[in-house]
Amino acid sequence: MATSHKNKTLSTLLAALFGGLGAHRFYLYGKKDFWAWVHVFTLPLSIFAGLIGALVIGLTPDEKWDAQFNARSGRSSDSGWALIVLLVVTFAFGSTAVIATIARGFDLYLTGGAFG
Repeated sequence: MATSHKNKTLSTLLAALFGGLGAHRFYLYGKKDFWAWVHVFTLPLSIFAGLIGALVIGLTPDEKWDAQFNARSGRSSDSGWALIVLLVVTFAFGSTAVIATIARGFDLYLTGGAFG
């Protein structure tokens, strides 16, 4: 019996844009996925987890991706330039967010408060 084909580029996009809500996990595993619901209920931490998830999904080799998600779909994945551009943008956004968070943390720590 054939199953639906899971698109790696779409999964990466969902993780990059809506990873904080677990959209990529709902797409890949369905409504019964425990970790998808964890994303929904822990949004601030889940945003970083979603960006990391986007990178992990996007960097997974097509063959490994197909073996895990498309073993019975009858189709093969062929990721192209859209995925590469999406990974670069995701990495740029994520690294900027991490650097900004670290800088703000140092600012708060060294100045003694948000308004000091």
